[in-house]
Amino acid sequence: MTTLVTDTATTTPDAAPAAFIAAAMDLLGPRGFTTDPDVIGPWLTDWRGRYTGRALGLATPATTAEVASVVQLCARHGVPIVPQGGNSGMCGGATPDDSGHALLINMRRMDAIRRIDATGRQVECEAGVILQTLHEAVERQGLRFPLTLGGKGSATVGGLISTNAGGTQVLRHGSMRAQVLGLEAVLADGSVFNQLVPLKKDNRGFDLKQVFIGSEGTLGIITAATLALEPAVAARAVLWAGVPTVQAARALLLHAQDQAGPALEGFEVIPAHALHAVLDYLPTARAPLEGDHAWHVLIELVADAAAADALPALAETLLVSAFEAGLVADATIAANEAQAEAFWWLRDSVAPAERAKGAAMQHDISVPVDRMADFIDYAAPLMEREFPGTSAVGFGHLGDGNIHFHILAPAGVDGEAWSATAGKAISRRVHDLVTEWGGSISAEHGIGQLKRDELDRLGDPAAMHMLRAVKAALDPRGLLNPGKLV
Repeated sequence: MTTLVTDTATTTPDAAPAAFIAAAMDLLGPRGFTTDPDVIGPWLTDWRGRYTGRALGLATPATTAEVASVVQLCARHGVPIVPQGGNSGMCGGATPDDSGHALLINMRRMDAIRRIDATGRQVECEAGVILQTLHEAVERQGLRFPLTLGGKGSATVGGLISTNAGGTQVLRHGSMRAQVLGLEAVLADGSVFNQLVPLKKDNRGFDLKQVFIGSEGTLGIITAATLALEPAVAARAVLWAGVPTVQAARALLLHAQDQAGPALEGFEVIPAHALHAVLDYLPTARAPLEGDHAWHVLIELVADAAAADALPALAETLLVSAFEAGLVADATIAANEAQAEAFWWLRDSVAPAERAKGAAMQHDISVPVDRMADFIDYAAPLMEREFPGTSAVGFGHLGDGNIHFHILAPAGVDGEAWSATAGKAISRRVHDLVTEWGGSISAEHGIGQLKRDELDRLGDPAAMHMLRAVKAALDPRGLLNPGKLV
């Protein structure tokens, strides 16, 4: 069996880091390399504040050639590399360890949108392009990039590809993997893999670009990508419905798919507990519906210019038929764009609202789409019985088979102590359940360092062997993002 040890003890840099630092400064200059702790400091802690490390220095290359040169320098000196995009990941995948041996390579200076092909509906851009910037650039050409998420103002293209990010439009368009047509990456030895030109048909062996998608910087540093675009949305209809059970939400999903077809772009579920938390958290927010409902459903329908005029009637027909079928207790359609944004604001505020209420163990999980409602009905009461005083809250992308399954701490506990003790047992139990149901312990946030041990514990042995074999082949010295994923 091929094995690879990625402990930082095996990737300690040479005895003269000063020589490496001097060479890096000569290579990149003061704008591209620093050891200033005040400059490096903000990049040493992950977005959630769970992990803080140290670094030998911070490199911010401006071109693919500079990335390749600094990686070659790291290879010569045995310096581990931690690639970083917007530093907005959820699993500590872009945070160095506390040894201080690693070089942070942040891609934020590689932020050029190289080419927008409006006819071919493609965009070629560098890894440091921020998602919101990409959205705005292609919208000016009458197009859109069909992936969005709450962190669009900081998440970068390279980071989104490295974690195979999802978001709220996966139901129709798929995750980041489905959007990548071509890729450029720097390998562990500093050589450049360039497959940016997209081909509809190409049978020259493996589709090698796919290896880097979701690899979290452990196989190479993504420097640029060619991404698929869609026609701009000319009209949308955002609906909010109250339903009695998550099973009813599942039935409404099937009904919406039948009625709306490809116009159905988003389908999110929110339990009453989560909505009440949001309303407490956002003093100016209002509930979309009167009365109490155990579950809420947020539906988005979209249309391009050719189908825009028919969208209001489609939304109305969907709701009327849902009422007639007894699928919803109450529902409304956003009257205007401001109200549509207000509905999504409620959905996007669930995670911070739940965090504001106290400690929780948060799980980004998936099971087969047709089993998710059953899983929620089974797992939520089970967790509350096995861990008395906790509350289980599941919300998110029901149509993708992906929910965020939070187990809230009992009232009055010390959150930090609880998370380190009972919280760990809770996460282990949730991951066991998900695995038993044929699901994934990471649906869209990646593995990073947060879930590495759990992946090792629960991953299919054959799959884990393959992951390690690929890592060993492309990064035999374990210099790329050590301690993450595998």
